[in-house]
This record gives sequence, C-alpha cells and structure tokens, in this order.
Amino acid sequence: MLATSEDTVVVEGAGGLLVRLDTEGGTLLDLAVALGDLVIDVVVVVAAGLGTLNHTELTVGALRARGIEPAGLVIGSWPAEPDLAERCNRDDLARVSGVPLLGCVPAGAGGLDREAFRAAAPTWLQPWIRAKGRASSSS
Repeated sequence: MLATSEDTVVVEGAGGLLVRLDTEGGTLLDLAVALGDLVIDVVVVVAAGLGTLNHTELTVGALRARGIEPAGLVIGSWPAEPDLAERCNRDDLARVSGVPLLGCVPAGAGGLDREAFRAAAPTWLQPWIRAKGRASSSS
C-alpha cells in the first residue's frame, strides 16, 4: 500500500466529495472515513469564481459531519487576472468556511511538463509547506 511506503500520497477526487466511486454508492467521503488514521490531511480544492463560497461551505460541512476536519483549501485554477468576485472569494474563503486557504494553483498549471510543475508547485503552497515542515520536525 502506498500510504505505508511513501511520505505523501495524494488521492484526488475529481468531481467532488460526494461523487460515486462504485456501484454500491460509495463516495470519496466514504473512502476518507474508511482510511481513518491513514488520512492525515484532507485538502479541499475549490474554484475561484461565483458559487465557490457556497460549494466550499457545503463540502466542509459534509466533511465535518463525518468527523473529518479539513486541513485547508486550495484554489485550483487561479486566473492570471482575477475579477472582483474571484478576489473577494479568495479573501472570504477562510472566514466563511473556518478552514485556512493554503494557496492558489495558477490557471493552466496542469499543462506544464513534469519538471516545470514540480519546480513551481511548492511556491503555490509555500506557507502551508513551511508550516508542515515545522510541525514534522518538532514531532
């Protein structure tokens, strides 16, 4: 199992927390609950634009209802020239959800080659990475 042999394992749930993963109706949320102690950090990737505050609060609420406190939020496609709604959402996400904003991934980042992505990714989440490093080294 990857979680026992790697420092970090990312499980990405394209489509959202309640997307069905199997024919019995199991969801990504069910998977997170089932993994229990193996799930160290749940990070919610959110949109930048209109509707994200509602979507984020619903997702965070569903996680908390199942006993999972999200580690943070990441805006998954931050535009090069954000409009007023996007800038306001970035500023309001942590306040309305009670979950810290860890960073913003620039729009188009998925089109970068592997080396460029790996080099740039730490800068997108730099404050969280620094905080995790301090927490890991003090435990």
